[in-house]
Formats: sequence, C-alpha cells, structure tokens
Amino acid sequence: MIRLYTRVLQLLGKEKRLGWILAAANLLLAGAQFAEPVLFGRIIDVLSGNLSTGALNAEVASPWPLLAAWVGFGLFTIVCGAVVALHADRLAHRQRQAVLTDYFEHIMQLPLTYHTGTHSGRLMKVMLQGTDALWRLWLGFFREHFASIMSLIVLLPLSVDINWRLAVLLAVLCVVFTVLTTLVVRKTSGMQSEVEEHYGDLSARASDALGNVALVQSFTRVDAEVQGLRGVADQLLAAQMPVLSWWALVTVMTKASTTITVLAIFTVGIALHQQGLTTVGEIVMFVSFATMLIQRLEQVVSFINGVFMEAPRLRDFFNVLDAVPAVRDRLDAIDPGRLQGMVEFNDVSFSYDGKRPAVEDLSFIALPGQTIALVGATGAGKSTAIALLHRAFDPQSGFIRIDGMDVRGLTLAALRRNIGVVFQEALLFNRSIADNLRVGKPDATDEELRIAASRAQALDFIERSERGFETNAGERGRMLSGGERQRLSIARAILKDPPILILDEATSALDAVTEAKLNAALDEVMKGRTTFVIAHRLSTIRNATRILVFENGRVIESGTFDELVSQGGHFADLATAQFMVQEKARASMALPEAMPPL
Repeated sequence: MIRLYTRVLQLLGKEKRLGWILAAANLLLAGAQFAEPVLFGRIIDVLSGNLSTGALNAEVASPWPLLAAWVGFGLFTIVCGAVVALHADRLAHRQRQAVLTDYFEHIMQLPLTYHTGTHSGRLMKVMLQGTDALWRLWLGFFREHFASIMSLIVLLPLSVDINWRLAVLLAVLCVVFTVLTTLVVRKTSGMQSEVEEHYGDLSARASDALGNVALVQSFTRVDAEVQGLRGVADQLLAAQMPVLSWWALVTVMTKASTTITVLAIFTVGIALHQQGLTTVGEIVMFVSFATMLIQRLEQVVSFINGVFMEAPRLRDFFNVLDAVPAVRDRLDAIDPGRLQGMVEFNDVSFSYDGKRPAVEDLSFIALPGQTIALVGATGAGKSTAIALLHRAFDPQSGFIRIDGMDVRGLTLAALRRNIGVVFQEALLFNRSIADNLRVGKPDATDEELRIAASRAQALDFIERSERGFETNAGERGRMLSGGERQRLSIARAILKDPPILILDEATSALDAVTEAKLNAALDEVMKGRTTFVIAHRLSTIRNATRILVFENGRVIESGTFDELVSQGGHFADLATAQFMVQEKARASMALPEAMPPL
C-alpha cells in the first residue's frame, strides 16, 4: 500500500516543487494548530491563579499576551489553511488532466494485439476512475491528510513534555486506532479487489450492449441485456456490502473512543490534580488534545480508507500505464522523409504463439508503383504479412526493408506516414465528413477535400447532404451507407498521398454496383503507388503486377493472373470455383424470366 501511494505522489511530475512547498506549509499548520489548546489551558491557569507547575513566568502572568498570541496563531492558521487549500485544488486538477492525457497517449500507442484482447469500455473505465482516484488522493493529501499525519507527530511529543501521565492515555488511543485499522484493512483488501472486478465487468457489459444496440433491438434482447446488467450489479453490491460493514465498524469505534478518552482524561486528571501533579488548565488542555487527536485520527483513517478503496483502481491504472509496447522506436531510429516505395521481404517468419507460424520464410520484392495481390484462405497469413509491413508486429526472423532500409530502423511515425490503409471495415470518427477526411491530411484545404472526394467517387453523395462536408458521419460512420463509408476512406487515403498503399478487403462486403464505383476510385488511388491488395474476390486483382498465393503461412504460388490460371494450380482452382459460383448466380437470377406464367 505504501509503495502504491508513493507512486501516486511520484506522478506529480512538474508539480513536485509546489508539492514540497505545500508539504512544508502543512508542517507549519500542524504546529500552529496546537497553539490554541496550549494557550487556552495556560489562560485558564493564569485566570485561576494555579501556577503550581512552574510553567508560567512572572512576565506572562497576565492573560493578555497569551490571548494576543492566540489571535496571531489563529490568523496564521486561517490564512495559511486557505492558501494551502487553494493551491492544492489547483495542483490536483492540473495534474489530473496531465496524467489523463498521458494515459490516453500511451494506450493509443499500444499495439493492436493489446486492444484486441482488452475491451475498450474497460480501458475507458480504468482511465476515468484511475485519474479520478489520483485527483482525490492528491487533493486529500495536501489539504488534510499530510497535515493530520504531521499533527500526530507533533502532538505526542508535545503532550509528553507537558504531562507524561496524561500523555499515556493519548498514546493508548493511537495504538488502539492503529491496531483496529490494520485489522480492517487486512480483512477487506481482497474483498475490495473483487468489487473492482465487478465494476470492470459492469462497464464492459454496458459498453458491449451499447456498441451492438442494433443487434440487441433486432433480436429483441433488450430485457435480456438489462437483466444481465442487473445481475452484474447485484454481484457488485453483494461484494461491496461486507466491505462497507467493516469500515462502518471503524466509524462506530471512532465515535465511542471520543467519549471514552475524554472521560478517562477527566478521571485521571482529577486524581492527579488532587495530588498536585497537574493543573486545571492542563486537564482542559488535554481534553482539547484528545478531541483534536480524535479528529486527526479520523482523517488518517479516512486517508487509509481512501487509499485502500482506490488501490484496485490505481493498480489497474498503473498496469495499463506500465504496459510496454512490443513494437517501439529504437534509440537510433530515423525519419527518412518521403519514401519511394520499394518493399523487400527477406525470409520473414512470425508466430503469434511461438508454436504455429503465421508467416514462414516469406520473401518477395515489390518495386515502386507495382501492385502486389495477396490471395488465400482465411488464416493463411495474408493479413499478418501486411501487419508486419507497417509494424503492428516485428518478425521473429528475417527482415523487411523499404528503399533498402530496415523498417525497424525507421521511427514508427515516419513509417506509418508513408503507408496508407483502406480497411475492410471503413473506420470513421463521430465527427464531420471534413474532419474524417483531414485525418489523411490535417492541413488540407476545402478545395483539396473536394478533389479527393471527387476522385474517390464520393463527391456526389456529400453534396446531396444538407450540410455537405460538415455532415456528421455518426458513431463509426453509422449515418452513412457501407459504400459511402468506404469511399470516404479511399478519399482519406488519396489526401494522405502515401507512396505505399494497403487495400485490406476494401470491396468484399459491397454490392456489385457499389463495388464498380469503388473499383474506379481504387484505380485512381493506386496510380503511382506500391499497392498491396488483400482480396477474396479475384476479379478485383485481375490487373495486379504479381499475385502471391498463401497457404499455411507460406507462398505456394506466385505470378500474374493469367500465369497462375494457366498453371492449373491452387489459384486456378480458386478462379474456377469463383467463376462457377458467379455463373450459377447469374443463371438463378435469370431463371424466373424464362419460366412460363402460371
């Protein structure tokens, strides 16, 4: 727990200097706050004429200097407390936003394999709850908790110096609190971790249902999803209630301790006073000490409870923050500027699990401007090969070069700036069409947007929209049709103008008319670029410079379309099968017209 909290303070970053200043101010506050009960007790002794302890000199036999000192300490406490609270608030808010931004940047740089295995709803929950937890702990530490801890350090030696006999009662109270809090923390630590797991499940399930709301509604699963969420919420409450019960016990013991300690001080104090071992002022002073000690102990317990309750969220936050990308820039990585686009794979092998190779001994060269098609069954290694090109992963053996340079020697930003991707599923932000297109070129002018949209066969439907380029695409582009989304992704690639282009099943899920429009757009975007096409529809790669046929991670055939068909191998079988399917589809469409009327 201490190690975790130390790391929370280390995340103050640039705010550490202000943190040290606030810590020093808290130390002064801790000392000043004890002036009030001490001065109060001395004033009572002066007024009652009880000077038996010898604590007062003749010069301070008057209560007025003591009262003036009380006023001075009081004003200092008020002003210093207000300044500390103000700057603690500002520090906590500034640093929360800084850490949130750093976390977001970190997770956006994590590889796709990490995001594939981690639900986006859980990552959002970890980000928001983690930064909120940090904010609460920073704020509490500098406004209350540090001052409370320092108060305990100041109080006990001070009370011993005044009257060690009464100080023993305060020490016993501290020991009881420490033991009780330790027992409760140990009892509930595992319980709270389970609670946070349920919170993660709740967030992931709700996000999952909202992300598939069309599926939920079409299959009339609204009640089922609500019941499922309610079930997770019930499990969460069942795990949370025992934790709350244990901490409620601490609260009850705290309240009881206040009364017991005050009564004990009065009882012992009266007995000591009768023996001449203390004064009335010291009894009043120690009653104030006890009340103040209880308040400080409550704040310390609140601090421990806060750290304990936030610990699972902070661990999740730090676990994500500590995730090291498998692919990252080398110290000597360079930015070569715009590349020509000559791509070379040399004996490249890669395995996801270290057992079965996803790509094995892959070697080929793509010259600038050539189109290389990758064909094969699902899982044959096509997508993995392309993922290795833009360094979603790095090969376990072999190397990939662009313009003679190993891709691992280039910065990730430089490499990916030279590669454009048109995905099978058009990925769009919930922003305007213009904003989505400018992902390809942030400084693109309105005229450049129009030209790119026109070349991608997208200008017609954009201009039909009431707001034109300012039309919102909706979440993941849901306000647009599949063909419209795909044409926008092509326009985005045109704007980026990369020397290397990847078309990942860009037309596989579209109808024939839309596919024809997209093929025209793709022909436009492929001009003058080294293009890699992953395709199941062989008609889309008829004019490819070379076709690589994949099977079990290996290239089993290579050549042009006509060469591979004439060889009568695996590709020829695929082409024949697709041709027969297409012929049957045409025949079935024409059959109703040939049938005589009934």
